[in-house]
Amino acid sequence: MSKYAQHAAPADAEQRRQAPKTVCYQVEQLPEYNHDFYQRARANLTKVDEVIVDPRDAASFKVPAGHFFRITSVEGAQVGDLNLFNANDINERFFSGKTRQLHASHVSTGDRLWSNMPNLRAIATITHDTLDWYGWDEDGASVHDVIGTRCDPYTNHMLTQTDYHYCCHSNLTRALAKHLDVPTAQAEPFVHDVLNVFMCTGFIKDTHQYFMKASPVRPGDYIEFFAEIDLLGVLSACPGGDCGSSHSDDKTPCYPLKVEVFKADDDTLADWEGAADNGYDGSHGL
Repeated sequence: MSKYAQHAAPADAEQRRQAPKTVCYQVEQLPEYNHDFYQRARANLTKVDEVIVDPRDAASFKVPAGHFFRITSVEGAQVGDLNLFNANDINERFFSGKTRQLHASHVSTGDRLWSNMPNLRAIATITHDTLDWYGWDEDGASVHDVIGTRCDPYTNHMLTQTDYHYCCHSNLTRALAKHLDVPTAQAEPFVHDVLNVFMCTGFIKDTHQYFMKASPVRPGDYIEFFAEIDLLGVLSACPGGDCGSSHSDDKTPCYPLKVEVFKADDDTLADWEGAADNGYDGSHGL
């Protein structure tokens, strides 16, 4: 309730509040996560690329369809902000809002990352997560959220009247601009809401404000994805470090993140097909 609420509750207020909950999307008709397939595919991997993302910076990487990629904590507790694009058309990119509607506010093994409309398809599948033990804590927090946006210089300036250039939004913008070889102003509109890798977040129970707490990630922990299409990834090592205290400044200890790309045996992918575009006819009733 807003602190500026002016209206008394009506006589049937409690009855209205007792309306039953309905899950917005019945997702049982979506293809089931094929655990056995992904486990076979990841059983014998060959590393084909590695990228180190420096603290308070971002880097890009490419993952061909049918390959795996891992994001790993290598030196200390560190959160990452991940953008994903169709490597052949950056107009198609990760859609965090639809991902949380189809799965949950936080994602882990078996969940998919979905792209924006009109493609709206699974572009990556989470196949392994060493933090899957965390679950939900007593504060209502969990790991790997798709509810936060990304720290950005505009909000930071609005709240603190200072310019800080190493927020995740700026990091992602610089890295995407470098990859595309275009000015930052041209790349920035493509930067989108992120998967907050390793970030531990929730909502305060009484005020319902978004909160963060120190990530449980430790060196050696990783989250792994299977590329359902050709992917371009851009990952920022957040200036908030483990996001247990602050972000958008240089005060918090920060560490690099490692991205590794792996090729699976061709035999295991013999019957696999990449994700098809959404089947809607696009007519919108006309």
